Amino acid sequence: MNDRHASDTLLADQDCRDLLQWALPRLGHRWEGYRKVRRQVCRRIAARMKTLGLADEVAYRQLLEHSPAEWEALRDCLPITISRFFRDRGVFDLLRDAVLPTLARSALATGQNTLRLWSAGCASGEEPYSLSLLWTLRLQGRFPAIHLDILATDVDTEVLRRAERACYPASSLRELPDGWLDLGFAREDDLYCLREAFRTAVHFLQQDMAAELPQGPFHLILCRNLVFTYFDEASQIRLALALAERLLPGGFLILGRHEHLPVALETLRPHAGRADILRKAG
Repeated sequence: MNDRHASDTLLADQDCRDLLQWALPRLGHRWEGYRKVRRQVCRRIAARMKTLGLADEVAYRQLLEHSPAEWEALRDCLPITISRFFRDRGVFDLLRDAVLPTLARSALATGQNTLRLWSAGCASGEEPYSLSLLWTLRLQGRFPAIHLDILATDVDTEVLRRAERACYPASSLRELPDGWLDLGFAREDDLYCLREAFRTAVHFLQQDMAAELPQGPFHLILCRNLVFTYFDEASQIRLALALAERLLPGGFLILGRHEHLPVALETLRPHAGRADILRKAG
């Protein structure tokens, strides 16, 4: 970080590192997850310090030690909002070719007509809307009797407002399959807004996974680049068990490409030899 930027944000990089390494364990998070993406968090903390009129990291740490309420404000600085449509394209290829057709066939065999999906940590809506696009443009014709009900949750109310607006810069759309930009979006000035037909299956809910989870059950849960990257091991184990409980038998849990469960669970088994794609027994 150059001197001008450090001055603008009140926090030199090393000062922010020191603060995060001290504070994150107290919030149930781990430094390793934030190491490469810390600047987003550091900017938020710097803005918070400026609002409070604090001069440096030492003053902010002293405030935290004497003001329990400030820990919640610090927690609000932690969400990482890196997202785009069809992020990790290979995962969506697997969803298209294997996971969603398997779930649809199982649903039909048991007389169901709705697949319940949960996008945990949905940020600005790119992931759940990608699911809606994928189903509508590639799979609905094969399974016309099946409908999707997609719940999308995030802790950050601001990104959820953007998700409900459903308008995105071109940079968020660069991994869309060929032709889908015109099929799925309408141009409005410098943004691309998702057409209404692809929004109706998606419902947003503000929720902090560290404190509460939707009841379920779900056929498919996507929990990518969140719990198993940023939360500490104890929280990861607790939430792995909770996610497994909310999956229907035969349902799938999708993690981030470089993530894995912190503990082996008898009910969740790797699918297709991948640690990031798990299927519930039964």
